This record gives sequence, structure tokens and C-alpha cells, in this order.
Amino acid sequence: MFDKLEDLLMRYNEIIQELNSPEVANDQKHFRQLMKEQSDLMPIVEAYEAYKKANQTIEESLMMLEEENDEEMKGLLKEELAQAKEDVEHLEQEMKILLLPKDPNDEKNVIVEIRGGAGGDEAALFAAEIYRMYAKYAEANRWKVEPVNINENGLGGFKECIFMITGKGAYSKLKYESGVHRVQRIPVTESGGRIHTSTITVAIMPEAEEIDIQLDMNDCKFDVFRASGNGGQCVNTTDSAVRLTHIPTGIVISCQDEKSQLKNKDKALKVLRAKLYEIECEKQHSAEAEARKSQVGTGDRSEKIRTYNFPQGRVTDHRIKLTLYRLDDIMNGDLTEVIDSLITADQAMKLSRLQKEA
Repeated sequence: MFDKLEDLLMRYNEIIQELNSPEVANDQKHFRQLMKEQSDLMPIVEAYEAYKKANQTIEESLMMLEEENDEEMKGLLKEELAQAKEDVEHLEQEMKILLLPKDPNDEKNVIVEIRGGAGGDEAALFAAEIYRMYAKYAEANRWKVEPVNINENGLGGFKECIFMITGKGAYSKLKYESGVHRVQRIPVTESGGRIHTSTITVAIMPEAEEIDIQLDMNDCKFDVFRASGNGGQCVNTTDSAVRLTHIPTGIVISCQDEKSQLKNKDKALKVLRAKLYEIECEKQHSAEAEARKSQVGTGDRSEKIRTYNFPQGRVTDHRIKLTLYRLDDIMNGDLTEVIDSLITADQAMKLSRLQKEA
């Protein structure tokens, strides 16, 4: 590990020197690449420098303790030594986590697809609430939410909801949300007061760039139609809505959120690229099945990941056996504790796997 850390430190210093050279300053593309690499390396370099400093403090404190006769001074040195040892232990763990292979999609924007499952209208109503939960979480993180296509059920619920979340690190936080979300409560449509169980599915897809997916436009068929629902004067009067069919896969995407047909086409293409990218990623995951077992679930739509129990005010994440009695806060977008716990569990599983391989 320490050989690798020294190599990274050397590379970091090389980047600093390159950034100060006039040649690099004149090449904006190369300059941006170096700035990104420097930004990626900075956390591990800072942790390693702090680790070396803490080790040096331990050595100096031990030497001074041997030479010191004053009891009060010895007491201070022992406190300093204990703190430095604690810092070394903490920094070792932090560096191991920072050295874990990075998910190349972590910094990407995401496309979220929510669909009602078992439960009919109640599932659709819950799908709308989950959409609002993610929208509020995005707002708290200063991310932008852009609806792509929302298919309502007439009661304020969503049969299907596709939207984009744009912001740095969105995928790194939200990728653990893919799967089946289960709700247990008395539906507003239930006259007998019985608790029902309904489900929705959530799919989190990283936004794919053109470089990630080469899309042949000859494989794409566009149909335009008149948008429906709320949306202002242009709705119902112009053929601005777009239906995109990808002929080889049969994927169909509708987009009517924008008043401009061109903007709707652009959004539909973004969703298609994300879906095709997800298919490619799934192929790779199947080929790396063993590695996938060592991670907290981040993609299987059939996996029941979480239960929202309204009578008990409880949210349970089944993957990490986390139960919180803060349902109202979570439904209002306070997902930080849940997502941080999932990230920590995922890192612990990956570290355990690496230690077994070592």
C-alpha cells in the first residue's frame, strides 16, 4: 500500500509542476485534465501527508519521553502520543478506503425511472411521493431536477416517472436506490382501514455521454404528437411531444415536458443513451458476478431493497439491516443517514474482499 501511496504522491507533485508551466496553461484541454487528476488525488495525498506527520509525532514523543524527567511534561507527551496513535489508526483506514477502485460513473448526472408496481393506484401515489423525496434530496444537495416524462393516474399518482438529476457526484450517492421499494400503510382509497402492501421500482442510470455510447441515428425512429396534461398554452396546441423508438432493442421513450420539440428529442436521446449504457454495464456485471456479490446492491430492479412502514413510522433498508424511525424526515428528502450507511457498508465489503485476496 505504501509503495502505491508514494507513487501517487510523486504523481501529484508532477502535476503541480506541470500546471505551473506556460505550455500547459496554453492547452486548455490538457489543463482541465490535469486539474481533474489533481482534484482526484488531493484527498489521498492529504491523508498520506497527515499519516506521515502523525507517525513522526509518535517517534518524537517516544524519544522525548525517554529523556524527560518532569512528570507534568511526561503527561503532556503521553497525551500527544495517544492522540497521534489514534490518528494513525484512523488515517490508515481512511487511506485504504481512498485507494479502493473508483466507480467511473460516480461523478455523473443520473436519470431516474420510477414505476408503479403491485398495488394499482396506491403504488402510483407512492411513486409520486418517492419522486418528491428524491427531488427534495436533490434540492438539499443543490442539484437540478428536470422531468422527462410523467404519466399520471388521475389521482395525483405516477404510473411512470422519468427525470434527470444534474449535479456533481449525483450517481455516487443515488446509485444505491435502484430496486423495489415497498410501502405498508392504509391507502386513501381503502374504506375498511386495512393496511396494504404496495411496491414501486426505481432505476438509477448514470447519464451516458456520446463517447460512452455510439448511437446510430438510423436505428432511431421519432414520432411527434400533441402533449397532454398541465403545461401551459403550448400543450394541446402543438406537436411538441416526442416518442423515440430504438429499433434494435425495442426501447420506447416518450418526452413531453418541454414546449420545444427539439428539447424533447434531446431529452429522449439522453434517456436512451442511459438505458443502452445500463444494458452494457449489466453485461459486464454478469461477467463479473463474483465481484458484484461483494457489493451492496446497486442496480437489480427485482431486488427488494427498502420498506416504508407508515403505521410504525419506520424505514428499513433490507440490504444492510438498517431500521430508522424517521419516516417523515426521510419522505421529506432527508436521506443522508440512509445513503451514508449504504456507502459505508459498501466500502467495508470491498475492503473485506481485498483483504481476502491479499
